[in-house]
Amino acid sequence: MKIWIEFLTPKQLLFFEPLIKKLNKKHDLLCTTRDYREAKELARIRKLDVIIVGQHGGGEKAGKLLANINRMNSLFKIITRFKPELTLSFCSPDASRISFGLGIKHIAFCNSPHHDKVMRLTIPLVQKLLIPKHIPKKEFTKYGISSKDIIQYNALDEYLIVKGKTFHNTVPKIHFEKKKTILFRTHEIQAAYPSRKIDTIGIIKKMATEFPDFNIIVLGRYYDEIKSLKRKLGKRIVVLDEVVDSGEILSLCNVFVGSGGTMTSEAVLRGIPTLSYNGVPNHDEKYLVRLGMLPRAESLSKIVQVTRKLLNSDQKKLELKAKKFLNSMNNPHDSLSKVIKL
Repeated sequence: MKIWIEFLTPKQLLFFEPLIKKLNKKHDLLCTTRDYREAKELARIRKLDVIIVGQHGGGEKAGKLLANINRMNSLFKIITRFKPELTLSFCSPDASRISFGLGIKHIAFCNSPHHDKVMRLTIPLVQKLLIPKHIPKKEFTKYGISSKDIIQYNALDEYLIVKGKTFHNTVPKIHFEKKKTILFRTHEIQAAYPSRKIDTIGIIKKMATEFPDFNIIVLGRYYDEIKSLKRKLGKRIVVLDEVVDSGEILSLCNVFVGSGGTMTSEAVLRGIPTLSYNGVPNHDEKYLVRLGMLPRAESLSKIVQVTRKLLNSDQKKLELKAKKFLNSMNNPHDSLSKVIKL
């Protein structure tokens, strides 16, 4: 079978990577992404055969629209030549529109119904939707898909990232010379979905003041964001230029401060002391907070308080709890067998 797999973010790449390796043995695959810093570099690190088509549209509506128009035009030429029988994506608007227009069956995964604009552009056009069990189907049926076309799996999507291979030597070890490290992940500021207004600079500077003997490492997302962070934070705080393997860098930190997105869930499943500042409210973050797997801290004082507590937490206990939680999950890719034999 000819299969088109589209991934647009680092999370989507890591989610599909084991499936790509499996399907490559029996099927003819075409993998596409866009010129988006982290996705492009991570594909290179993990040596995935992928065609880079088009660009990320940035934070403005007009830029996003124009990028989508140009990208679909380029994708159309590639896909009409390849002639896939099936499309797999993580609710890519471009893949949805082209698959619909060309009559290609499209099966999508999704854990982000809060991404309202993307949902409206994709959900009505897919044939089957696969989602985590802790997210109610009604969060997606409101966008125009029947409940019978939604299949739920018992897992967080980050299960596949944690179970996958960790690539080493992507992180400059010079940044980890001191004994303890606090890793801060910025939130997604250019996405189409809404995020809370976060004083990122204030949080990071406060952490540096309160924990003077610790490495403070910041993992940004965009070239311009990283440049701005470096200018505003100075040399005391390390803002990484490199795209790194998340499994490797999380293994090097003592506390992870995340926005509540992919790396936050991954850190929890790896047993890393983690807190969420809830940059982008979503079902996964709420689920982990509800289960007692993840503390949430939104004010500066609370973030410092929880970080201090996490630095004194029982690491072995956290790892055992995470392992038990991870082992209770099923591989999301197994749910594909309920839809189509691959």
